[in-house]
Amino acid sequence: MILVTGGAGFLGSHLVTQLLDANESVRVLERPGASVDHLPLDRIELVSADIRDEPAVRKATRDCEYVYHLAADPNLWCRDRREFDKINHLGTVHVMRAALDSGAKRILYTSTESILSSHNPEERFVEKLHLNASDMVGPYCLSKFHAEKEVFRMVEEGAPIIVVSPTLPVGPGDRLQTPPTRLSLAFCRGELPGYLECNFNLIDARDVATGMILAMQKGRTGIRYLLGGENLRLSDWLSILSEETHQPLPRWKVPYPLALLVAWFSELWADYVSGKIPIATVTGVRLTRRHMMFDSSVSSKELGLHPRPIREAARDAIAWYRSQGWL
Repeated sequence: MILVTGGAGFLGSHLVTQLLDANESVRVLERPGASVDHLPLDRIELVSADIRDEPAVRKATRDCEYVYHLAADPNLWCRDRREFDKINHLGTVHVMRAALDSGAKRILYTSTESILSSHNPEERFVEKLHLNASDMVGPYCLSKFHAEKEVFRMVEEGAPIIVVSPTLPVGPGDRLQTPPTRLSLAFCRGELPGYLECNFNLIDARDVATGMILAMQKGRTGIRYLLGGENLRLSDWLSILSEETHQPLPRWKVPYPLALLVAWFSELWADYVSGKIPIATVTGVRLTRRHMMFDSSVSSKELGLHPRPIREAARDAIAWYRSQGWL
C-alpha cells in the first residue's frame, strides 16, 4: 500500500493518477472538508485526517510500505502565521515519525525551492546546499526550512527518507489555485495591469509527479533532488501566456518599493478585514529580490527525468482553465 498525503492537491492529484496508472494500491490522506470529488474514489482508499493530529496520522500510515508526504499549506499568507509551523513543520514531523514507526520501507518528503532562494547563482549543486534560518523569507519559508532540517536529522539517524524540492509548478489541475496559478489566471483574464519583474524556474506539475515516483524508486538519502524545468523571467512567462490567449501584455512594470507597499497594505486588509488571501503578499514580493533560477540537470540526469517544454504546460493549463469555466 502507498500513502499519499495531500493527494487531492495540485501535485498530489497528478501523483495519485500516475500511481494508479502503474496499478499501485493507493491510500490518500486529506484534511477534513477538502474537495476530493475529482479523485477516482472507487480506486483509492480515502482517509480524512489532519496532519496536525498525530494519532490520526498514525492510523493513516498503518500497513503502508511507501509514503509520499505532500500535504502542506502552499500559500505565502495565512491569517494566523503560526499555522504555517503547525502544518508544514510539525505536521511533517508527525507524518515522518508515524511512517517510520509503521515500518515504511521508503518515505518521500516534498520540500520547496523557495527555501533555496539564498543560494549563490554560481553555486551549481544546490542538491547539497547548506541552509540557515536567517536566510529564510517569511513564515512560510521558515516553516518549510524547519521541516526539511528535521527530515535530514532523521536521515542522519538512518531513516529511509528521500527529499525532493520542486520548483514552481504550473499546468492543468490546480483546483485550489496556488500562487503561480492565481497570477497566470489573473493575466489570462485581463486582470493584471502591471507586474513586478522577477525570475524563477517553472515545471509542469505532471512532471513533478513523475519526478517524485522516480525519486522514490532511485533516490539516495542525504541530498535533495531538485525537480525543475525552465528558467524564465516573469515577462517571459506572460509572453507565452499572451501568445496562447492573445491577451495583451501588462502596460506597467511595478517598482519593487511600490509592490512591497501594496503587499503590506493587502496583508493588513486581509488580516483585519477580509480574511481572504491578499492580491499580493510580503513574502512573495520579497522573494522577487532573490535568485530563483536553478540548474536541475544533476538531479534530472540521476533520476532520468525529462520535463516537457513549459509552453506545453501553459497551453494545457489554459485549456484546463477554460474547462473549469474560469476563462
